[in-house]
Amino acid sequence: MWPELKERIAETLKTVVPLIALACLFQITLVHAPLEVFLQFLAGSVLVIVGMLLLFIGVDLGILPMGRFIGAELPRKGSIALIVGVAFVLGFATTVAEPDVLVLATQVDRISGGEIKGSLVLYVTALGVGFFVALAMARVLFGVSMRLLLTISFAAVLLLSFAAPPDFIPLAYDAGSVTTGVLTAPVVIALAVGITSVLAGRSSVADGFGLLGFASIGPILAILLMGIWLR
Repeated sequence: MWPELKERIAETLKTVVPLIALACLFQITLVHAPLEVFLQFLAGSVLVIVGMLLLFIGVDLGILPMGRFIGAELPRKGSIALIVGVAFVLGFATTVAEPDVLVLATQVDRISGGEIKGSLVLYVTALGVGFFVALAMARVLFGVSMRLLLTISFAAVLLLSFAAPPDFIPLAYDAGSVTTGVLTAPVVIALAVGITSVLAGRSSVADGFGLLGFASIGPILAILLMGIWLR
């Protein structure tokens, strides 16, 4: 436990300290923010470090092992509908709890003055991820070519980008990028690796990866469709 904790502390500091140092440099040379604001930044940075450390430890100790276990157990139930349904629910639930998605939804609500509800953005994004995670798991089960699915999906994204209102196009692509965060990524990968580990003729590398990139297309399509619907 202690060696893993030390490794995570080192990784967290490596990630956050350069950003803090850069902000401090800007404060000294360019920005000169009020002392109160700068002290709030330092206090918030400490909280970020502690929070990230706890989150990463929780993912390593709980989420990843449980995700692999669920993925390995589901095929033994002999129900394709159950596997696809669980994949959808997990994709939806992890996206709703994803910090990056929550930040995006909050900012959209605030910047649009409430015209685009943050809760609507959150749940539409989660539906897109859930549907495409379920589709990705079905692809693993039936051995459908990822190249074919990606071609069809990106063609749909391109067509909808011309049909959707201009305000929703950048939002859609941002929604696709923020879904592959610290919660969704480990859950989806662990679930896929668990499923492929018990299926004959499946490769954990060939079938267990690439799903995050595929799942991130879901929220892009969902937000574009939402924009067309709201127009």
